[in-house]
Amino acid sequence: MDSAPPIAASAAAAAPRAPLTQLVRYFLCLGTLGFGGPVALAGFMHRDLVEARRWVDDEEYRLGLALAQIMPGPLAAQLAIALGYFQHGLLGATLVGLAFILPSFLMVVGISIAYVRYGGLWWMQALFYGIGAAVIAIIAIAAFKLARSTNKRDPLLWAIFAVLAAVTVWAQAELAEFFVLAGLVVLFARARPGRREAVAAAAGGLAVLGLIWLIERWFVTLAIGGKHVLVQILAFFTKAGAFVFGSGLAIVPFLHQGVVQQFGWLNEHQFLDAVAVAMITPGPVVITVVFIGYLVAGLLGAVMAAIGIFLPVYVFTVVPAPWFRHNRDNAHLKAFVQGATAAATGALSGAVVVLASRAIYDVATAAVALASLAVLWRFKVPEPILVTAAGLIGVIVWPRVQAG
Repeated sequence: MDSAPPIAASAAAAAPRAPLTQLVRYFLCLGTLGFGGPVALAGFMHRDLVEARRWVDDEEYRLGLALAQIMPGPLAAQLAIALGYFQHGLLGATLVGLAFILPSFLMVVGISIAYVRYGGLWWMQALFYGIGAAVIAIIAIAAFKLARSTNKRDPLLWAIFAVLAAVTVWAQAELAEFFVLAGLVVLFARARPGRREAVAAAAGGLAVLGLIWLIERWFVTLAIGGKHVLVQILAFFTKAGAFVFGSGLAIVPFLHQGVVQQFGWLNEHQFLDAVAVAMITPGPVVITVVFIGYLVAGLLGAVMAAIGIFLPVYVFTVVPAPWFRHNRDNAHLKAFVQGATAAATGALSGAVVVLASRAIYDVATAAVALASLAVLWRFKVPEPILVTAAGLIGVIVWPRVQAG
């Protein structure tokens, strides 16, 4: 479309309704206390900023949410940055983004220090023995909900889901190229672009695939060299932030491929521990990369991982924001995102199978995983509470397993 709806345009262009200091203070609090995942955090923002404080009108909120859903990366962080941009421009986006991310970054660094220092002690191993199995249940429920809400009753999207799930299980890794192909499939099947638009879409898709290939070759070179681990960390997590669609947990299979299989930075159990850390801390789920970065290269590794994962999120929010005001209802853009997101749900579901085959290896871990799945399905227990309970079970069961 050539122009935005009048209401959206006026909302986006309206003068800031919240002082920058108060907006930053709010997101600092949300980043410190905001549990529940991206959907819950987005709901908190609507409740607090739109309904309670009236700093953001509903149209502006929906504009930010739509932008966050279309661009790759974690939804909650993108929405926060978008709202900061619409209110106070680049300065608002930058300060709001930092305020939202900083609390969970510091918490994860603290947990990482304790993990490295005490990870060899029995009680730390016991905690994560139980937590690792519970994390499988959490990811499984998240994959189911994401697939159901994304694909609805659309047979084409479910077909893409099935293909990507099978490919992920077969390859034991997430293949970013299939996300682009899935987006193009839905674009051509549903949006039916004209000849000029079709050529542009195909050229754009090929350019993205070429970029992915070049980055992959770069990673192989870095991995063979093995002398610049901080550069490796920065490059890998920048790619992760740039090419992952869906919820925060959709990044799990992508991380598993690089962290465990490609670079060998973490083993299987350490990787599940990293995902568990994201479950017990507030803020965006992708903050798990800080834990991974710390285990690989200490504090500098944690900083490089955080910069890598959130820099694309920031760029993909503030750069297209002005254009998005005028093209938010573009049918071609919506169709591509539908396909890419359906692919993300399939990859996440395939990752559940891959990770479960390695995390559930005895009767006790199977029991914890099944019990966690049942509790999440029936009672909708908050994830930090479930993870804490699973850790306590691990402390009780682990000594008996070792003795047996």
